Amino acid sequence: MKHSCHGSRLLMTINKFLMMITLLLPLVLSGQDDYTQTRKKMVSHDIISRGVNDQATLDAMRNVPRHEFVPQEFRQRAYQDGPLPIGYGQTISQPYIVAFMTEAIRPQNHFRVLEVGTGSGYQAAVLSAIVDSVFTIEIIDELYLQAKKRLKKLAYDNVQVKNADGYFGWASKGPFDAIVVTAAAEFVPPPLIEQLNEGGRMIIPVGTPFSTQQLLLVTKNGGKIKTRNLMFVRFVPFTRDKGS
Repeated sequence: MKHSCHGSRLLMTINKFLMMITLLLPLVLSGQDDYTQTRKKMVSHDIISRGVNDQATLDAMRNVPRHEFVPQEFRQRAYQDGPLPIGYGQTISQPYIVAFMTEAIRPQNHFRVLEVGTGSGYQAAVLSAIVDSVFTIEIIDELYLQAKKRLKKLAYDNVQVKNADGYFGWASKGPFDAIVVTAAAEFVPPPLIEQLNEGGRMIIPVGTPFSTQQLLLVTKNGGKIKTRNLMFVRFVPFTRDKGS
């Protein structure tokens, strides 16, 4: 009787496991999670409706799980169109701005892209879903470690993360087809211009910290640098190494 009882329990456990697999398998095969429909709604209501129409950018925004890049207490707000705190005085940008900046560099699947200001890693993940490789720099030690671990866990294998002062870029990995800066600088850092490939595009907020800044598009063509203001924005300040 004792062995029979154990056998019945084992059979029940196996049946429960098979039932769970049956329920979860469609989601796994379709690449869906609990937030899939919420992301689609976010893209439709907050991004396409405001003029972003690059298909690769829209697909990335639909697929990258933003809730994985925000603190647990903010997960229910992950797909609202607004910035959220990620600690250490930093934020994750609102989805529309992430999409807008991504589209602005005209990403192609062969691109090598530099990002300055990894933060939670969300912008890097969006870029990595489109381009060949992403090199992202974060100066805050704790955010660097968290983002590196998170991106590895989520299998964004074409992203490399560096803990350094982003002002100097990442010369050994350049030149870059595009550069995305996610913090407000008082001017465009010359090393970033140098590392921008011929024909490349850089998107960077420039202006006074804790005030309204200009989101600039910087282009390099024939060795000439041109800048154009795309919109007014508010980003956290560009953090520098105190020894620099």
